[in-house]
Formats: sequence, C-alpha cells, structure tokens
Amino acid sequence: MVKTKTEYKNVIVNKPWGYEYLAYENEHVGLWFLHIDKEHQTSLHCHPKKDTGLIVLDGVVDVSFLNNINRLVAGRKIMIRKGLFHSTKALSENGANIFEIETPKIKHDLVRLEDKYGRKAKPYEGKSSEEKKNRECIFFKNPAKDSKDTYIFSNCKILLESVSNKEKFMKINDYENIMFLDGGIMAGDKDILVASPGDVIAAHIVKRLLKTFDKVHQNTIIMIIKSLNEITE
Repeated sequence: MVKTKTEYKNVIVNKPWGYEYLAYENEHVGLWFLHIDKEHQTSLHCHPKKDTGLIVLDGVVDVSFLNNINRLVAGRKIMIRKGLFHSTKALSENGANIFEIETPKIKHDLVRLEDKYGRKAKPYEGKSSEEKKNRECIFFKNPAKDSKDTYIFSNCKILLESVSNKEKFMKINDYENIMFLDGGIMAGDKDILVASPGDVIAAHIVKRLLKTFDKVHQNTIIMIIKSLNEITE
C-alpha cells in the first residue's frame, strides 16, 4: 500500500469542467467529490498505477471509453481498472455530482490522451488551481466501532458503517452498492481479500462472496449511498 501525507484535505481543486475535492481518506483509499458542469467533461485519461470507482450522486453522466459509452444516473456505479482510458461528461441541467474512489492514493497518477481544454499530455493541476474549502464541502470520518453515521448530502442519504460480521451485510438490500473503504472480506488469511478497500460492489454480489468466504476483516468500513429520489420509505 502507498502511504503518503495528504496534500489536498483542506482545498478545492478548480477544473475547467468544474471542481473536485478530497472527501475521505485513509492509508488505502482517497474518496473525491467531483462536480462537472452541464455539457462539460473530464479529459480522456487513464491512471497507470491505480484503480478508480465512480458513483453518481446527482445528475446524469456519460462515461466514455475508447470503444464504448456507459450512461449512469444517480445511484449507479462503474469500476475503472488501471490503464483504461476514460472520460466523464455531465448531461443534466444542473451538472452532475460524483464520488470517485481511488486506490492506492496517487493523485498525480494521470495520463491525458485528449482534452477539450488544452490539457492534453499535461500533468494534474498545480497550486494555482487550488482554493480553500468552504462550508458546503463535506469530509467523512470513520464511525465508532460497530456503529454507523448517516449524512444527507448532494440529494443522497449516505451511510458510513463499521462492519465486523457477515450478518450485517446480509441485511443490506440486494440492489444497493457497497463501497469498501477499509478492511473487506477475507479468503482465509487476512492478507487475502476478495473484497478490498476501493471496491464498489453490488450487495447481492457481496452476499454471494460471503456464502463461501464468511470472514469479515475486523477493521471493515463501508459506505452505502442512496439517492433520495429512490427512497420511498
């Protein structure tokens, strides 16, 4: 695992397409909040050394690859493995809000192939693009052991939970996506994880894993994001 002192905890990074900031981190993962303005898009880029996962909080986006396009609405996710060129475009009137989780934490692991704002082949933004965070910015902290914290943010209900046993996973609705922030599901030895920090996995898949691998790492922290538009309770 890569362990680096954070450079971004207290700043917003302005982009030609909107802005982003760090919303959570530990030694394994960094979770970023992205706002993309309507009809704007990130560069067509890849991350040679890290995997990323995207979950749409609010709005509609197209995630484009070299050969195909995936349309995602609020509550939907996609995993992007290292080296895969991709770009995200906001389609909705008020733009789109997204969580992006990266593992390992290497923010400058970036190769831009194409960019409509003149950043082709250029590195990640420098200090001149940064400003201090404001009150609207969120930063998550780990919940107490075997407890959960609830947040309302960006038209979503967000649960951050400490999970130490299989039974808690079994109570999660099958259609919900589980983001692993720490720990995970163990395959025998604690160093072998079949669900690990940075993974975003549908709950029914997690339950299927637990039918064979029923050990949950004692430090497991998960996040579940529910679009308020889909909550009827």
